[in-house]
Amino acid sequence: MKITMIGTGYVGLVSGACFADFGHTVTCVDKDESKIAAIRGGKMPIYEPGLDALVASNVAAKRLDFTTDLAEGVKGADAIFIAVGTPSRRGDGHADLTYVYAAAKEIAEALDGPAVIVTKSTVPVGTGDEVERIMREARPDLEVAAVSNPEFLREGAAIGDFKRPDRIVVGTDDPRATAVMRQIYRPLYLGEAPLIFTGRRTAELIKYAANAFLATKITFINEIADLCEAVGAEVKDVARGIGLDNRIGSKFLHAGPGYGGSCFPKDTLALIKTGQDFDSPIRIVEAVAQVNDTRKRAMGRKVIKALGGDARGKKVAILGLTFKPNTDDMRDAPSLAIVQALEDSGADICAYDPEGMEAAASLMPRVKMMSDPYDAAEGADVLVLVTEWDIFRALDLKKIAGLMTAPVLVDLRNIYPAAEAAAAGFKLFRVGGVDASSEM
Repeated sequence: MKITMIGTGYVGLVSGACFADFGHTVTCVDKDESKIAAIRGGKMPIYEPGLDALVASNVAAKRLDFTTDLAEGVKGADAIFIAVGTPSRRGDGHADLTYVYAAAKEIAEALDGPAVIVTKSTVPVGTGDEVERIMREARPDLEVAAVSNPEFLREGAAIGDFKRPDRIVVGTDDPRATAVMRQIYRPLYLGEAPLIFTGRRTAELIKYAANAFLATKITFINEIADLCEAVGAEVKDVARGIGLDNRIGSKFLHAGPGYGGSCFPKDTLALIKTGQDFDSPIRIVEAVAQVNDTRKRAMGRKVIKALGGDARGKKVAILGLTFKPNTDDMRDAPSLAIVQALEDSGADICAYDPEGMEAAASLMPRVKMMSDPYDAAEGADVLVLVTEWDIFRALDLKKIAGLMTAPVLVDLRNIYPAAEAAAAGFKLFRVGGVDASSEM
């Protein structure tokens, strides 16, 4: 089938490349000429493992192309996917749908025949209704159907998630649109991936509900971690004990500095606003968002505590800046609030991240970016592990301790066992457990 993808951000580029890999002919459209030129030259605008090779192979096979000309891009398309940004709107926290509606209007004006318009962007309930209204108002002469098809991609594992999904959700009651979507996803549901058809509004809500539930699990275990520290219990054992219950499951029960990224903060806030708009507030999700916001800065205070309560003039080395490993995404990363808290306390900060330093540099201009973990640790009074990149899981702790002014480790991801840290000479501070420092 011929597919057009409007937007070459994270969702659009990954989805377009994967659809092409299934054998469809895909044209990705973006107004940013420099971005399109870079992609054509093999430089990806985002870091996602395997994406550059996937794009290159499908471009070479002539199944994938990129353009800034929307009118040319939508010609003859069976389905046109809208995958533009929906950031939180300034002032009120609602999802900003400006780009979605603008894309719908431009698509309608450029269409040369019947088409299925698929919203891939994460949007609040009712957005599809407005997209369809815009389309029909602009082109009453054409047969168009607006469909919701939310994405469920994890940054750092997006290609695998797209090709081996837990489920594919399609929101439409239009028979022709249903047939088109079945054909598009045929390579996947032949592999027994569940293809779920629902009403359009239901599909829109599924995305927000899923992200809010996962954010709730993260925030729940983080609050349990705080209780563990207070009573002298071990959160990793608590998480294992409850995660083995099949009704709960072990995923997203890893204590840490809080969730971040492009989805959970934005989507939980949008769901909260939707509930308020419909006079049906979601108190649990409201509490989740509030707890997560305060937790990140609390992790900065944890580092200050590890420094004896005074960080002024101390050198803090931070390992990991992105909100999670295997991405360069700094949106709502816990490191931002942690760094701010430490800078406010007078600390001097250096950092290392395998992929995020370029994006982080403009967000934390006073932080000195280093060449590797050992370079960051040299002369530091405390080492703070914020993001669990694989490269940080097998550090030579003895070597690092020898480079530091004071071998203090604040492990916000609980990667290193207390005994291993102590053997290397570290005073260890952890999340949701008894600190090695309190046992010494």
